[in-house]
Amino acid sequence: MLLRTRSPAMPRTLLCTLGLLACLAVPAHAQLPTLGDGSDMAAGAERRLGDRIARELYRDPDYIDDPVLVEYVQQIWERLVVAAKARGEMSPELQERFAWEILLGRDRSVNAFALPGGYMGVHLGLIGVVTSEDELASVLAHEMSHVTQRHISRLMTQQSRQTPLLLASLVLGALAASKSPDAANALILGGQAVAAQNQLNFSRDMEREADRVGYGVMTQAGYSGQGFVSMFEKLQQASRINDNGSFPYLRSHPLTTQRIADMQQRHQLEASTPAGTAPDLAHAMVAARARALANRAADVERLWLSEPDLAGFASLDAPRRAASLYAATLISLRQRDFARARGFAARLTKEVQGHPAAERQARLLAAELELAAGAPLRAQELLAADPASAGWAGKLRRPEMILKTQAQLQLGQVGPAGTAPAGSSMADALQTWLATHPKDATVWQLLASVYRLEQQPLRAIRAEAEAQVALRDYAAAMDRFRAGQDLARHSTAAADHVEASIIDTRARDVQTILREQAAER
Repeated sequence: MLLRTRSPAMPRTLLCTLGLLACLAVPAHAQLPTLGDGSDMAAGAERRLGDRIARELYRDPDYIDDPVLVEYVQQIWERLVVAAKARGEMSPELQERFAWEILLGRDRSVNAFALPGGYMGVHLGLIGVVTSEDELASVLAHEMSHVTQRHISRLMTQQSRQTPLLLASLVLGALAASKSPDAANALILGGQAVAAQNQLNFSRDMEREADRVGYGVMTQAGYSGQGFVSMFEKLQQASRINDNGSFPYLRSHPLTTQRIADMQQRHQLEASTPAGTAPDLAHAMVAARARALANRAADVERLWLSEPDLAGFASLDAPRRAASLYAATLISLRQRDFARARGFAARLTKEVQGHPAAERQARLLAAELELAAGAPLRAQELLAADPASAGWAGKLRRPEMILKTQAQLQLGQVGPAGTAPAGSSMADALQTWLATHPKDATVWQLLASVYRLEQQPLRAIRAEAEAQVALRDYAAAMDRFRAGQDLARHSTAAADHVEASIIDTRARDVQTILREQAAER
């Protein structure tokens, strides 16, 4: 993996494992030599292992589904996926079998990691420290390359040849960490001791390959290769605190200076790649959101709240001013000091005028503020000010859709409202979204709330069950499906009969998954 730091929090459940799991393996593409596929692990088996670990992460209290941050990371991720497919790095089998999902963790550490089966973890600390989309793209491309090159499965194959104990430590450590980080560390470190030098050599080669392939993917996606260089420079500065000074041949990762030199050389040779972009207002605001959500220390919050009122604030550059005002607004909102939050939000709106992407971020934050303050009508007015978010026509972006739904739920409105076109509703918009994003647990939960207001309890129960399926909590999903089956037996409505048939089918699907999980134990 590109970044390796220790921390408490969601990925803390896996950070020790990631030094092994995220340094992962496979085929690749015809233009460049690869390490080859030395894996005996089938893609389906790797996906099942990834699902097991992901289930634990979804249950971790530090897992976060923040619509603004998820959208920001997801749009970068999707561009990289398209580029990886175009370059031939992602085989049709991996496209079909792997999850290719991003999980965000509320953790201040600068870290990202790859998991078996195409799951990617990103700490909010990473989003908060990068200064451009290019830098974040470099990290995601690197981690994606660990998966597309099948490094995880190859590493596990290598380990299984040495001792079954090490393989077991990887899985058990990941699963045990949610209950006892100390126990997890003991399991993992005990397994690591068995691998020794062969493991170190193997991971160094994988890191170099992930750098090389990741660079090609990110530049193919239209990002500047300079993002790789500047990200490594940040890591070099951070590593001075954590580096133990080991000789290169005792390190599991190449020296950062070596990796910087390699990326600089590649960037200089590829003159066709776009030049690095300066930090923009929208990115600065998103990064500020990540920092504010990840760090809730009272002394830090006081500093952020005071910065917009400092004498030299006006002399700061525009991204810094926008980030400061954004963080101050969000923190004031969280402290329920709505008057102060509205003051910061008004200043932020003036600061970002003329910058459409930044204006949108300010508008989303202001709508979030009004919802928290119990003013859903004002939130609706703010969201309606953006022509792209007007109505429920199925073209809403996810943050706007979630906020508009929450506003109408507060008002108790479930049908056409405001400027919404005739015949449309919240449920229609949410269903349209879920047709192409069936694993969106947050939207499933919102849809359940809408159905409850519409007095459609059977549909609400199914939506609640689907939300649990999206979170990989199949036992909880089965409980909700059974509740739906019980309710359907007492219903006479024709529409409920259709819904009951769907529930029966989905219940059988989930029951099959539960039996497979039981067999794995």
